[in-house]
Amino acid sequence: MKIGNIAFIVGLIIAVVGGVVDISWFPLLLVVIGLIVGLLNVTGSETRSFLIACIAFLMATTAIAPLEDALNSFSSMGTVVSMIMYNIGYMVGAATLIVAIKALFEMAKD
Repeated sequence: MKIGNIAFIVGLIIAVVGGVVDISWFPLLLVVIGLIVGLLNVTGSETRSFLIACIAFLMATTAIAPLEDALNSFSSMGTVVSMIMYNIGYMVGAATLIVAIKALFEMAKD
C-alpha cells in the first residue's frame, strides 16, 4: 500500500471520529493529511477524475449545509453527519488544491 492511500484512509477515520468528538486541532490535521494525499496519491492519469469528484463532494457538502437545522429537529445525527462531511471537506479541499496546482504546472509546461 502507498503512503498516500494509508493517509487517505487515516484521514477518513479521523474525519468520522471528529464528527463525534469535538477536538479543535482535527481540522488542521485533516488539512495536513489532505496535502499528503494530494502530493503522493494522485497521479497524472487520475487528476481529472479526482478533481471532478472533489468538486462534486465539496458542492454536495455546501448544498447540504442548510439542511443541518432540519436534520437536527429529528435527532442530533444531523450535526454528526454535517461535521463528518465538513471534516472530509478539509482533507479533500487541501488535496484538491495540491492536485489543481500540479495540473496547472503540467498544462503550463506544454
